[in-house]
Formats: sequence, C-alpha cells, structure tokens
Amino acid sequence: MDRTASARWAGDLKSGNGNIKTGSGAFEGAYSFTTRFEGTKGTNPEELLGAAHAGCFSMALAHALSLAGHKVTSVDTTATVHLNKVGDGMSVTGVDLVTKGVVPGLSAEHFAKFADDTKTGCIISRALAVPMTVKATLG
Repeated sequence: MDRTASARWAGDLKSGNGNIKTGSGAFEGAYSFTTRFEGTKGTNPEELLGAAHAGCFSMALAHALSLAGHKVTSVDTTATVHLNKVGDGMSVTGVDLVTKGVVPGLSAEHFAKFADDTKTGCIISRALAVPMTVKATLG
C-alpha cells in the first residue's frame, strides 16, 4: 500500500512559494518561507506532519483501547511539532502529543498507560526519529 503527496516550489527560499497536495485530493495548500518560518497564514510541512501524527495516534489509541475491550466514544489529539535551529540549519526536534479520550469506565491512569504505549506504536510515531511526549486526559 502506497500513499502519495506532492509539492511544487518556485523561486528561491525567501521569496519563492509552493503548493502541497495529497494524492487523494483531500488537501491542497500553499506554503512559503513566511508560512513555514514566520507564522503567516498558510500551511507548512511541519503542520502537515503534525496532522498526520495526530490522526495516526488517535486511530491507534482507539484501536488499542478497543482491543482491550473498552468502548471508545472519542479520542482527540493535538500534535505540536517543534521546529528549531540546530547548528547551521533547522530541524524537527520533537513532537508533543496531547490527547483527550472519552472512554466510559476507564481510569485516567489506565488511559495514560494506553496513550504512552501508543506513543511509540503508531505508524507515524515509528516513522519519526525524534523525541516525543504525550499528555493524556479523559474528558
């Protein structure tokens, strides 16, 4: 099973611009130096990485809980991808996952344990070679 996405960049780093789109056509967005490094409106690769990670983590956590016999109402996850200067360049230096689940009858401690186990088990987590944190709450 292969998934695709594509990007086109035109121009130099600071004054150029680009477009990112998924192979399925579900998402397409413009990006630039300023959307990536200066916080102006638009998308960027790190934001898309965070979206992929949050989506994967939520699915994987719900699956693990279901396999253990818990009825999952919902799992909502936000991924914060940290982009920092390292040496002469920029690097993704970590990902913080904050997840909130609605799982009737499950204790907060057990939910946190499932979340921590999922941190290294979801497909996108395994694809990333950066430190990750996860904060899990029931709600």
